[in-house]
Amino acid sequence: MEYLCQLVENMVKGLRVSDLQTLLSSMGRSKSGLKQDLVGRALKLLQTDSSPELLKKVKQLYLSRFPKPPTWLATTRRSDGDSPYSSPSPTPTSGGYDFFKILNDQKATPNVLSKPLTTPETEVKLVPLPFYHTLETLHPPTELIAHTSEKLQDSQCVFELTPSQADQLRNAGELRPGVRSIQVVLRICYTDSSGVQEDQYPPNIAVKVNQSYCHVPGYYPSNKPGAEPRRPCRPVNITPWLHLSNVANRVTITWGNFGKRYSVALYLVRVFTAAELYSQLKLCSVESADRCRERIQDKLRFDPESEIATTGLRVSLICPLVKMRLGVPCRALTCAHLQCFDVIFFLQMNEKKPTWTCPVCDKPAPYELLTIDGLLSEILTETNEDIEEIEYLTDGSWRPVKEEKERERERSTTPEFPLVDICNLPPLIKFIQFCFWGSSTVGFFFFFFFFFLLHWTFMKLTSGQQSNSPPPKILYFHLKFLLRGCCEFIEKLSTGKQEEKKRLHKKTNAFFFFFPLF
Repeated sequence: MEYLCQLVENMVKGLRVSDLQTLLSSMGRSKSGLKQDLVGRALKLLQTDSSPELLKKVKQLYLSRFPKPPTWLATTRRSDGDSPYSSPSPTPTSGGYDFFKILNDQKATPNVLSKPLTTPETEVKLVPLPFYHTLETLHPPTELIAHTSEKLQDSQCVFELTPSQADQLRNAGELRPGVRSIQVVLRICYTDSSGVQEDQYPPNIAVKVNQSYCHVPGYYPSNKPGAEPRRPCRPVNITPWLHLSNVANRVTITWGNFGKRYSVALYLVRVFTAAELYSQLKLCSVESADRCRERIQDKLRFDPESEIATTGLRVSLICPLVKMRLGVPCRALTCAHLQCFDVIFFLQMNEKKPTWTCPVCDKPAPYELLTIDGLLSEILTETNEDIEEIEYLTDGSWRPVKEEKERERERSTTPEFPLVDICNLPPLIKFIQFCFWGSSTVGFFFFFFFFFLLHWTFMKLTSGQQSNSPPPKILYFHLKFLLRGCCEFIEKLSTGKQEEKKRLHKKTNAFFFFFPLF
């Protein structure tokens, strides 16, 4: 029977190296070599020996690894590039083929090995996603194995929705136009490694549901020259193309065969938004202020073995993500630092581009480990908007760092000798006005006397600096007096009447003529 030949070949290719070695050694064949050599040797053995003992051994080894029959079908692509929706095999059902019943039929004798129809199922667990809560598993993770030399492979699955599942999808609310809160999603991951797997797309992936192609997220544009663009590998929503009835749904995946192995699964999920995740986090994951103080005291506790004693820890109130003041301070339980980031912006960024990495220490910060800092939340409500940094003390208390910075700034800008405000000297202003706007003879005399005082004050200040002795304070008073006079002179020159400007020009010319004599 041709279908049995295809099934047995598929089983042999799905066995591990240890299983192939056990099969060959039980039949008296060599068990050395790579997996490719072992598979070829086992297939050659099946072509020459079709004994029930050999088939029973293959079935036993296969069931030890894959206890459930698979339902994904691997098909070959036509020469024109279209993905066929039918194959020369019996029509599958939602529960898959009854392959093992065919295998137990002793009348079937494998004589010709042809192309396989199924791919074996692997024990793969996908990482839980915070924005997707799994309600039901429509199809467990099943491995996609390439069985031809072609680069593009097609794998198909047929399943039906129960009436309750269809009602959930039909009655689900909308998160935004066209996107429902209850969805059927398709997830793909690696199969090469063990453990919990993250979503990962194969190359050249295309998903078709009931004769219609689904949207698959594209690549992120890269700003770095020569850098390979990255792709957001998130679940693929296939809900809009499903039959919400008892009609069977057919899903076809086109993927590139470049040496890596992948598994695919279908889930009925409920989709959450960043606001909903924040509400859940605020209800069940808030670290109390007392617990935060204990953490601070533990970090600042004196260690006799340490030569350096820490008396305080500074924490910024600016979010490292958006460079704005923190709204809801948060950090991961596994982080050793006290610095927090804004959880609302963190959830919104991971909703668009999931990385779940702490922006402070670059370590993993999954949603399950996030906690809100209760002490820093109280500090944010008690402090003003202009305070950007605080310091935790050894007793668990805190103080703003702004006051200390202002004291340092004032200390650095305060002069050694206090200066008098020259803008608030009414008697001097009247005196300067008398010098410049009095009679021509008196004003001219006081004009030269004014600049003589300016020159004398400058020389005294210069001699005081050379002798490293502080000059008398009266010299500073003279300097303020003279500078104020210059200010009045310039102001009158720019705003005075035409006759007044002429008199000022005469006095200025006389000054530049006699000033070198001083």
